[in-house]
Amino acid sequence: MGNGEERIALLQGEVKEEEVSGTGLVRRSWIESRKLWRIVGPAIFGRVVIYSLNVITQAFAGHLGDLELASISIANTVVVGFSFGLMLGMASALETLCGQAFGAKKYHMLGVYLQRSCIVLFLCAVLLLPIYFFATPILMLIGQPPELAVQAGQVSMWFIPLHFSFVFLFPLQRFLQCQLKNSIIVIVSAVCLVVHLLVTWLFVSKLQFGLIGTVFTLNFSWWVGIFCLFGYIACGSCPDTWTGFSMEAFGGLWEFIKLSAASGVMLCLENWYYRVLILMTGYLKNAEIAVDAISICMSLNGWELMIPLAFFAGTGVRVANELGAGNGKAARFATIVSVATSAVIGLFFCLLVLVLHDKFALIYSSSSVVVEAVDELSLLLALTVLLNSVQPVLSGVAVGSGWQALVAYVNIGTYYLVGIPAGILMGWVFKLGVLGIWAGMIGGTAVQTLILAIMTIRCDWDEEAKNASARMEKLATSSKP
Repeated sequence: MGNGEERIALLQGEVKEEEVSGTGLVRRSWIESRKLWRIVGPAIFGRVVIYSLNVITQAFAGHLGDLELASISIANTVVVGFSFGLMLGMASALETLCGQAFGAKKYHMLGVYLQRSCIVLFLCAVLLLPIYFFATPILMLIGQPPELAVQAGQVSMWFIPLHFSFVFLFPLQRFLQCQLKNSIIVIVSAVCLVVHLLVTWLFVSKLQFGLIGTVFTLNFSWWVGIFCLFGYIACGSCPDTWTGFSMEAFGGLWEFIKLSAASGVMLCLENWYYRVLILMTGYLKNAEIAVDAISICMSLNGWELMIPLAFFAGTGVRVANELGAGNGKAARFATIVSVATSAVIGLFFCLLVLVLHDKFALIYSSSSVVVEAVDELSLLLALTVLLNSVQPVLSGVAVGSGWQALVAYVNIGTYYLVGIPAGILMGWVFKLGVLGIWAGMIGGTAVQTLILAIMTIRCDWDEEAKNASARMEKLATSSKP
């Protein structure tokens, strides 16, 4: 670890009775906000960089031709997007386990959990390989044109190194994040962005390696990040939490797989929910304008979503740290501060969308028809931004507390049994088109947010702290293979 002050800064402070009102509450909120933003700030930067790497790749591909742009976009969205969402979710199990272990001062277990996560994600990556090998028939099955499906399938094969990079990058980031080693994540993210720009310019613009060169650059940039982060860890920067490779990593794998799988399903269901919106819009009559409009809205929503997703990570770490340390009241207070902060930021962007409702589409299109279609959807975009400022934070509370399996069921019910059927009903039966589809799906998100809020409000935080301690003991006793 870095030093004792960093540990104290992260974990200090039960909620005292005199601090629940007046000056004590303000001071306590300020301290908690500082702890939270030490995680959230770097997380925002890291997520924006990841988003930007894909945007840069697609921008260079767009200069190669329309088919090249469409094929790399489809391969990235459908094939890579599926494995990205599932493995990112599975890696979030580390936010629960590493965060609680760090709070409980069982520092050596963080390195063991890191290795277990890599083993579990590697097995998952191998099992997911068929979607890359059979990408062409899968894309044709969901209605993609044959020429596009064939080329996107070829591109998907070249994305396999990127697919396996998820096995290591996601666990490494969470391992460091849970112990407040955030500055190195920012530095490595910046290095990856610069490297990606240079390598893409070299291979695509100068050496003219075409579409395969474009895919290669994205693979290369992600692996640069992996080697940088692991080099930082292995070279002695985490002496308490990384003591080298251990056979303990092969013990307790089943418990780890169950939590990882629950995390993966929980986040994958969320990740794919609004992707379904674009697919459903494509089946409307005269769908071209509708798809353009919804794609613009989802692109803007995607950029803004990096902020609440960073709060998702920050909240998960803060809640896990405090529960691991046995501070149930502190975990509750961390939740309140995180939800309030993210909601205020979400309200700002919601109002910004409403004010610029007839302007922001001009960033993407000069077509008056498309701009008008986006304008009609601006109110729903604003509502989505506002809901998304709270929902990921509550999901972060679930991750920090180890509720992933329960929330996975909530997501299935609210997203796929409420939201999508409501969207179909309003879009086709009531003939409201894309407006109705999106409104119905927002209803599913609203119901899910309400359920998570009730779960959080009714939570017995002292009991959760005891559950965290019991989980640590159970995993510790099963550490030996």
